[in-house]
Amino acid sequence: MVFVQTLSALKPLHIGDITIRTPLALAPMAGHSNYALRRLCREMGGCGLVCTELISSSIVKNSRERALQRFDWRRDERPIAVQLFGVDPRIVAEAARVVVDHGADIVDINMGCWVPKIAKKGGGAALLRDVKAATAVVEAVVKAVDVPVTVKVRSGFEDGVVTAIPFAAAAEAVGAQAVAVHARFAGQGHGGAADWDVIGAVKDAVRHMPIIGNGDVHSGADARRMLDSTSCDGVMIGRAALGQPWRFRQIAHYLETGITLDEPTRAERARIALRQAQLTLESARLPERVAVLEMRGQISKYKLDEPGSARIRNRLVRIETYAELESILLELAESNEPSHACII
Repeated sequence: MVFVQTLSALKPLHIGDITIRTPLALAPMAGHSNYALRRLCREMGGCGLVCTELISSSIVKNSRERALQRFDWRRDERPIAVQLFGVDPRIVAEAARVVVDHGADIVDINMGCWVPKIAKKGGGAALLRDVKAATAVVEAVVKAVDVPVTVKVRSGFEDGVVTAIPFAAAAEAVGAQAVAVHARFAGQGHGGAADWDVIGAVKDAVRHMPIIGNGDVHSGADARRMLDSTSCDGVMIGRAALGQPWRFRQIAHYLETGITLDEPTRAERARIALRQAQLTLESARLPERVAVLEMRGQISKYKLDEPGSARIRNRLVRIETYAELESILLELAESNEPSHACII
């Protein structure tokens, strides 16, 4: 038997004075990164940092009651990053003070959202059209709060124009503590291949600030390649965690040992999906029916059908009540498939 010594890439990530136990972060994703998913990724292991869905700074300023409905973070998931978007430095800074008062450990500024309703108002990735203006937002937030300020960016707003590199250097100069780089341009959305060379170039452009890579990481091997090829300090997982919250544990295990863990069985996936549904119902500040309608898209991502079939998915996207959802998932969860001992 040949023993191969592997150098573990599972090292803590330091953001300001906060130590993140693993260099793996859950990306903020609108409609998905709620308390239930964040808690589940943490419970299953390997996930170091979680971040809320994006929250409008204007709503925080102008409609405190409405904003509080979006404040779904809890002590049991700390450290927690709260993501804000906005254009006016003064308003974003004021919103940052509010979320810190409500327990945010890190304030993350969204400069990566490409969705037209955000970008057309100059927010999200559109801020990257003007590095000076984008930096002014960061500087205002840094001065407003006493917790680390981070930024999530795209490679740039306009195709082929890489502004993430000069922006990261400017953001570090005004006090940002980390930048996460989704290595696609805004116009790409989630299409095409992520250009990890941009992540490496951003890392080279900063002096001490950690850089977190994002884009096209689906496995431990992918994460290891990103860390090795870009020298980034951490890896952010987004869509690969949807319907697969165990992905962090698999990636962490691979980074530590070089071994790929088995995928959970269909029955195990159903039990994990049921756990997410239960957490959603317990934590959502919404009427049950509204929460269930949001869960349709979330739970259907668990791929619970037999190969070649869409019967379960078609049922899931039509559910109206939690009882319907529970019935579907329990039927699958109680099947007699052999277990991989993957359940939380």
